[in-house]
Parts: sequence; structure tokens; C-alpha cells
Amino acid sequence: MREIVMRGTSVGRLLAIRRIGKVAASVILAALSIPAQGEDAGARKAPVSQPPASKELKTETPLNADQPVTLNANTSLPSPPAGPTLEQIMQLLQAQGQELAALRAALRDQWELTAKLEAKLNLAGIGPGVSEPVPAAQTITPSSAAQGNIVQRIAKVEVDLENSQKIWESKLKNFGPFVFSGDFRLRAEPTFGGPIDQSQDRFRERFRLRFNVEAKLNDQLKGGFSLASGDLNNPISTNQSANQYDTRKPIAIDRAYATYNPSWFRPLTLTGGKFVYPWFNTELVWDKDLNPEGAGETLAFNVKTPVLKKFSVVGFQLPFAENKRTAANDKSLYNTMVYGEQLQTFWQLGSRVKLSAYTGYYDWKYADSVALSLVTANSASPNDGLLALRGTGVQNSVATVTVTNGTTGAKTITSAQFASKFGILDSLAQFDIRTPYERWPITLVGDFTQNTKACENVPNISVAAVFSAPCDPHARHGYWLEGRVGRTDRKGDWQFGYTRIVIEREAVVGAFNYSEIFPSSNVEIHRSEVLYQLFRNVTLQLNALFGRPLVTAGSPPPVQPLWERLQFDVTYKF
Repeated sequence: MREIVMRGTSVGRLLAIRRIGKVAASVILAALSIPAQGEDAGARKAPVSQPPASKELKTETPLNADQPVTLNANTSLPSPPAGPTLEQIMQLLQAQGQELAALRAALRDQWELTAKLEAKLNLAGIGPGVSEPVPAAQTITPSSAAQGNIVQRIAKVEVDLENSQKIWESKLKNFGPFVFSGDFRLRAEPTFGGPIDQSQDRFRERFRLRFNVEAKLNDQLKGGFSLASGDLNNPISTNQSANQYDTRKPIAIDRAYATYNPSWFRPLTLTGGKFVYPWFNTELVWDKDLNPEGAGETLAFNVKTPVLKKFSVVGFQLPFAENKRTAANDKSLYNTMVYGEQLQTFWQLGSRVKLSAYTGYYDWKYADSVALSLVTANSASPNDGLLALRGTGVQNSVATVTVTNGTTGAKTITSAQFASKFGILDSLAQFDIRTPYERWPITLVGDFTQNTKACENVPNISVAAVFSAPCDPHARHGYWLEGRVGRTDRKGDWQFGYTRIVIEREAVVGAFNYSEIFPSSNVEIHRSEVLYQLFRNVTLQLNALFGRPLVTAGSPPPVQPLWERLQFDVTYKF
């Protein structure tokens, strides 16, 4: 009986080794002909160069079981093909899938054989509980070793299969100089509490769709564009609610940009169009879904010191709106603008800790056009060529002038102004800590902002204007404290996060900061997040936000219950 067990085990091992050898050979040949592709943390993919020819490549499973094979620059091999076609890659994936199925079948056969042999031993009276049991090393151990061997090889084939799928996907995403990427998110979002009139109680199903195209024309110039879902009048959200009687949903230009990095001066990068932020920020001041328009300039220098590794200076000029003067002899156009700059420094504090420190300033010019677009629901705003902005939850002090038609009684808002001007000083720091456990890095972010021009616009406001809330020059600060543990890079990864947010009434322009909180200023919020990487490109996420208005000299004690918003997300990246 012992001989039968050993023979079955040996045959299974030889078959498994033979099959694994074939798979390993095919993977090695594919690796020699297909360049590896990398993937960044976002939705975009960028090619990664092949390792130099001088480095040795050792096969993890040798082609000859008796002698390991080493491939280096001097090894004589047939010239690999110029590059496999998509059809060849599909054939390779199919072959690997068939090999994986065969290995799993062999493992099932091994389990069945073990069960049958153990049953025969028990029937023969040689088993547990008898006076002369057969030693474990002679019965179950060889079969278990064979099973473990097959399981390990199945895991290796699965890794090889996943790598081949990545290569195949990267081939599909590249067309000439173009790289395609994007993501799709489904969200269930219940909201409770808030104002005593229950105006915030709701349940929404929402989705977000984004599609990106980027082209690198040469080593100096690249550009691209993005399309995204969402309300056209809401610049700080790409969410689309499932409402409006199943009507078609808009897809619009979310980004359109060009970037120039001259070869004669590599530290300089120039960007124009509608682009991602060239400066670092949290959503205390700028929502992550907002893509600013205008121009940006970056000067970045590497520094060879033990601690300071790099510093950058970023400048940007952002036109937000074009306005028209209304005087009889002056109907010229002028722009609502933000002029900004940020100093960025990057530090290495020991082998496991990195520090990134930033200081920026955002100077708003003619911000009152934003106030007019927030409160206008009549013809006044279109006269200036402006769209009405999403105004839900904006708590800045705004003064409005309303005129009533003597015949019809209709009321028209003719003027709207912020009580404050906005010159926002923003200081941020981020610590990235690499723990002894690769899957559990720690990130800590702190952001402090203050409006240096709070309530400075009050002297310019008409005495006939009515203020939405008193303007307190001391209510000008904002705080953002965030901590994260874990990552979402690979299947099975977890990440946990907590953020504490406090925004006083005049600290920021409430139309452009974090879109998921209510209200947008004069508020304190707690946010908790749990993320799980279900598959390589599918993430499950739960967000929970809780908050209420601040109690200050200009704000009476809150009479509303705690505001609560839950978000259940499934995100697929492609």
C-alpha cells in the first residue's frame, strides 16, 4: 500500500513539473518580446522601460530540472520577434488558462487519491485507533507534499497570468502616442439630519464616469483631454444623480491641456488650458474634482543634501469669469482672477519617514461675480455672461440688493457682493511613514489656512444691501487634519482613514471647496473612510461624514440635529 501512495505522488509531481516547465518557458519567451508596463496611482498608465541587457535574468522555474538556466547579455539566443500582436497575446492567455485548469484538475485528482487510499487503509484495519498504526510519513505526508507543490505552482501560474493580462491591457490602451484610461464609480448615498426643515434628508444613487486621453508628442511636449459626467453648472463634482426621469446625462470636457518641458531647461514646466492642479492642496480650499483653467508654471530643482531632497516654486494665473461693466460710458470686459504661488519642499527624515511641506497664497480679484452667480435666479447673471453656480450650503457672508417691480411685484436681485475679500494663506505638511509591514504605510496630512482679507469688502457695499449673515473678521481660519493607514495597490489591500475638518465662515470661498460637506463653511466635520481592494482594478469604499455648524459670536447655537452622510462606493479603473 505504501508503494501505491508513493507511486501516485511521484507521477503527479512529474506531470506537474512538466506542465509548469511549459508554462514557464512560454512566460519567459513572452517577457523577452514584450516590454513591461507600469501603472501609477491614478487612472493613467505610463510605460516603464525594460531592464538593461547587462542584468542577468534567472528563470524561477528552470527549463531543465537538473540545471538552472541563466540568461545574460552573452547568451546566444534566437532573436525575439519585433513584438507580439494582440492575437498572439490572446493565444498566450488562453494557453496559460488551460494550463491553470489542468493543474487544478491534477490537484483535485491528488485529493481524491489521498481520500481513497486512506479509506482502504481504514478498511484493512490499519488506521487511527489500532495497535499498529502506519506512520504519518508513510501515508499522508507524501500526498500532502504533492498537494502543496501543486498549490504553489498554481499560485505562480496565476501570477504569470495576471502579468500577461496587464501587458494585454496596456497594449489595448496604447494607440500610437495616445494612452487611454479612466474610471467608473457607482455610489449609494443616504443623507440624514441637518436643518430642522429636513431639507437635506434624501437618498441618492449616483455615478461618475471619466475618460482620459494623453499623448506624448516628444520629450518636451505632451497634452491631453478628459471627459466626465456631472452637472455642467457644478465645477466641484463629477457625480451624476439618477434622476430626471431616465433622461440622458451630460458628458462634458473636464480637462484639455498642453504641457511644455523644454530640453534646454529641464527644471521648467509650463502648462496651459484646463488642467489638474499644479500645486498641492487638500479639499479645505479646493475640491479635488475642480480642474482650474488658465496657466501654470513650475520650477523644480533636485538638491543633494542629507535631508532636503527637492524644492519647487509654482505659479498660476486662473481666470474664473469674464464680467461686463455696466456704466453708460464703460461697458468693457474684465476677469475674475486668482493669482497664486506655492513653495514646495521635500525632505527625507531617516530611512522610513518623508516630509513634504508647502506654503501657498491665493489672491482673488473681483470675487463678487462668484457671489452674484450663487444667489441669482433671474436675468441679472446672464447679463454678465455668467452661469448660476451650485449654491447649496454656501455660508459666506453675502450682501444682496433686491428691486421689486411696482406693477407685477416680482423681485429681482440686482447686486450681490461678498462681505470679505479673499487673500488666502495656505500652509500644509504631509508625512509618509514606511512601516515594517509593506501593506500598512502611514500618511499624515495637516492643512491650516487663513483669509488675510476677511470682511475687507464691507466698506464697498451699499447701505441698501441685506447681509445673509454678519461678517466677523475673526472667523477667517480653517483646519484639516487627516490620517491614513494601509494602501489600495493590490488585491486584498485595506486602507483606513479619518479626517477632522473645521472651516470658519470667511476662511475660504465656499463655492469651490470640498463638495461633500454641508454647509461649505462655518462648519465642523468628522470623516471616516474604509477602502478594500476587491480586485486589482476594483475598489470598495465606505465614507461616513458627520458635522454641524460652528457656534461663534456671529453664529447662534445650532438648533439643528447632527448632519450625517454615508457613501457606499464601487470604483472600477480601466
